[in-house]
Amino acid sequence: MRVCSDGRVSDVIDSRAVSESDPAALRAVAVTVALEAAAHVRRRRAELFGSARPLGGEGNAVQTKSTDTDPVTIADTESEDLIRSRLGQLRPGDGFLGEESGGSHGAGEGGVGEAGVQWVVDPIDGTVNFVYGIPAYAVSVAARIGGVSVAGAVVDVASGDLYSAAAGLGATCTDADGGVTTLRCTPVSDLGLALVATGFSYSAERRAIQGRLVAELLPRVRDIRRMGAAALDLCMVASGRVDAHYEHGLNPWDWAAGALIASEAGAEVRLPTGFGDHGEIMTAAASGVADEFAAVLAEIGAAGPVPA
Repeated sequence: MRVCSDGRVSDVIDSRAVSESDPAALRAVAVTVALEAAAHVRRRRAELFGSARPLGGEGNAVQTKSTDTDPVTIADTESEDLIRSRLGQLRPGDGFLGEESGGSHGAGEGGVGEAGVQWVVDPIDGTVNFVYGIPAYAVSVAARIGGVSVAGAVVDVASGDLYSAAAGLGATCTDADGGVTTLRCTPVSDLGLALVATGFSYSAERRAIQGRLVAELLPRVRDIRRMGAAALDLCMVASGRVDAHYEHGLNPWDWAAGALIASEAGAEVRLPTGFGDHGEIMTAAASGVADEFAAVLAEIGAAGPVPA
């Protein structure tokens, strides 16, 4: 599958997508592998948990990573393996950075392939939601050149919505029925009327600070939303379902695709310089409130890193 110039998804990848590194070609690949992985995740959710919320005793399906509240499932690793394999077929020699398996062609964030392309992948963003059966989890696939995202796709697994963008070519959402919407942020110009999305760390120490910051921010905005999947939060900024998003301690796979989609939809985006352990802030806001939002974040002490 590929994204056509009008945002529609075709059944055949343009042959140039396997050899060229222009944003449109890379977008086509991102869409293809993200949709395939999302279909796998959707099927495995039903196989692993059915309609029930797991209350323990789920065997080897769920394990933990950084803390006891940070889960990883067999579906996460399967999805990442699928994406890595498909990218190896479609874009042999490109670099890879995945949440579960790390990088290739040079370990860490800087690993790139022969064409200077690195794929940054979150196989399931919102794993807690996935485990609990909350319909807010996604597959995120981005292509970066020189450390900058130039193409990306985020699939909302439960709804089937496909968000995608390419640098300089705009952002679209293709729904499960094939309808295409060009994404634009809201025209909101008063921060007091802005709906703001955020998320919290798995570190108890960082969460305590984040909680205090939310308490400071809440009286200054319309309301706060916490969906539990940063990639979807960023796509919601792009689609106008929220007006801004901020979060401390995100990793590149959390925002590589979503931040590009938000930016191409008109959001003003501020990215961290490294991995999440530095606790830097990532923001995306509709242009009409971006400056005021940044000023308020600075005023309440949220603009700098939040230690773990």
